[in-house]
This record gives sequence, structure tokens and C-alpha cells, in this order.
Amino acid sequence: MMNCGNRIKLLSYLYAQKIMRQSMNLDQSISNAVEMLQRMIEIPSVSREECEVADFLQKSIQEKGIETYRKGNNIWCVGTSFEERKPTLLLNSHIDTVKPVAGWTRHPFTATQENGRLYGLGSNDAGASVVSLLQTFYRLITEEQPYNIVFLASCEEEVSGKNGIECVLPSLPKIDVALVGEPTNMQPAIAEKGLMVLDVCAHGKAGHAARNEGINAIYVAMDDLSWFRTHQFPRESALLGKVKMTVTQINAGTQHNVVPDTCSIVVDVRSNECYTNQEIYDEICSNVHAEVKARSFRLNSSHIALSHPLVQRATHLGRNTFGSPTLSDQALMPFPSMKMGPGDSSRSHTANEFIRLEEIAEGITLYYQLLNKLDLGFEF
Repeated sequence: MMNCGNRIKLLSYLYAQKIMRQSMNLDQSISNAVEMLQRMIEIPSVSREECEVADFLQKSIQEKGIETYRKGNNIWCVGTSFEERKPTLLLNSHIDTVKPVAGWTRHPFTATQENGRLYGLGSNDAGASVVSLLQTFYRLITEEQPYNIVFLASCEEEVSGKNGIECVLPSLPKIDVALVGEPTNMQPAIAEKGLMVLDVCAHGKAGHAARNEGINAIYVAMDDLSWFRTHQFPRESALLGKVKMTVTQINAGTQHNVVPDTCSIVVDVRSNECYTNQEIYDEICSNVHAEVKARSFRLNSSHIALSHPLVQRATHLGRNTFGSPTLSDQALMPFPSMKMGPGDSSRSHTANEFIRLEEIAEGITLYYQLLNKLDLGFEF
């Protein structure tokens, strides 16, 4: 019979072995994530041209013995032991990139490591999140979790395309909450501004510029331009601040001696969670004289309650919640979601984009700590 001292020694040894195995598994996950990200960088995947990188990702998951599903260039898989009675967590990030901007001094589709950084288009936005979430998915499904888990790598996020996450959601199991991977320095964004783009057209009457005739559409538009510049929507968000309207394009006239009969304006509107895009549109239409058309109402602001278990776990891990001014696929999710991922948003869409290798390691570590054994509740 084992005495107490020997029993304590054995338990200590077994615990040390467990910690060592966990450390080895983590190191392997990080190594696998970096290798996968390097491969992804070297496969051009500009929005609506993601087929090849989707093929690569699907094959990589299938080689793990996991069944995959696909719709267009969206790839997803479901954790083992799916139970209807459990809530379902979605892990999501996007595989598409913007087009390379001017100013790159490296080849954007060549993955290069230098001084602890991995350079390449899509490394920061959002390839690091894709590979970190996927490695976390692999780790989580090896243990019994109190929730179902779905991993989704979506396309067309950078253009808010209709063939991206929006077309996939009806094919997924019922989702109760999502964790969206975007570069946030692994801080949880619990609210995100929405987007509405307006095409505004002021009408006048053409005439000869040399004579006192016609109605200049540019002058007609000036009052509306002033209104867009100065109007303040009264409801302000503690997380996202005020609704922001920015005139970004103006076009009028055909030649120097013709009074323009139309003046077209493009307005970028960033909504907070206090308004729907429809409410903002209605207020704009009641205040301006020009014709106003919204390209879409579908990209509304999103938020998740501070009391949600996912947010609570993040704050217990020392993470700081914030509101994000940038748009993601959260805008298309009809369920609570939190945005959090490795990297820095300020590097997105810039020349010589990079991710630090230590950020990938931190991402995988924190994702696992955030999600392992997280109690989301069995009956929502």
C-alpha cells in the first residue's frame, strides 16, 4: 500500500507530466499555425478570388480526419459529439484579403520571417486569427466541452459580399454566440460600428455658364453638404460614441461652360448600436433636400452584453473590453458576438503588413483559456 508521501510524489509527477504534455501540444499548435499561415500568404486570396486558399484550408482540415462542409469559398466543420441540448459556439474569421496597396517593399504574396515578424498580405488581417482559431478548435474538440463548437473560415468579408458568411449562416446549426477573429491585440471588442453607404443626388437645371441661366446643382447641394458635416444624432453610445457621417466623394459637371444639372455625393455612415441603419436613413431623408438612396441596410452595428459568459471570462483573464470603429462579419450575425484576435488593426490594409510570431502564440494560448470548459448555459 502506497504511503502518503509517495502518493504526493506520484501526484506531483503526474501533474508535471500533464503540464509538460500541454506545453508540448501548445508548442506544436503554434508551429502548425505559423506554417499554415505561411502557406496561406503565398496563395493570393483577394476578395471573390479565394478558391485556391479555400481548397488548401479544406484539404488541411480533412487531413486531420475532420469532415468539412463548403459553400462557395466558405469552409466549415463541426466539433464531435454534437448535442442539440447544448448551446453552440461559432469560431469565425475570414480568408480573403484586400488588394495589395502601393508602397510594398516586399512581395505581398511571399511569406518572409524577420526579427520575429511574419510579413505578407493577410498575415495580420486576418490570417493569424484564422490559423489561431483553427488550432484552438483542434485542441478544444479533444476534450468534452459544455457546448457545441463550429469553426467557419468565410470569404468576401473585406467587401461584405453576399457570397460570404451571409449565405452560409442558414446552413449552420443554430448559433448562440460567436467569437470573431480580427486583429484587436487580443482585447475583446464587445461592440462594433455598422456601415451604410448613401448615394445622394442634388438636381438643378443645365444652362450656359456665360449667361445668368440654369440652376447650379452644386449650389443646391451645398446646404445638404453642410448638414452632413454638422448634424449630430442625439443618441450616443458609451462604447462606440456618436453616429459618424462623412462625405467621401462628389461629382458634378460635364465641361467648364455648362451649369451642372446634377451633383452626386457619396456619404459613408458609421452607425452605433443606438440606431438601426433604417432609423438613420429616415432621419437623413427628412432633413436633406437631395434624393437619397442607401446601397444597403444590412450592415448594422452589433454588441454583446457585458454580463455574457464569454465577455465575463475575457475580463477575468485581464482583457479590456472596447468598442470597435471597424466593420467585420459581425454586422451580418443575428446572434451575440465578440471580436478578438491576434495582431493590430492599424497594420490592416497597409504596405508590408506583418504579424508577430509571439502574437500568434498569445492568440492560441488566450483563445484556449477563454473557451476551455466555458459554461454558456445548456438551455437558452
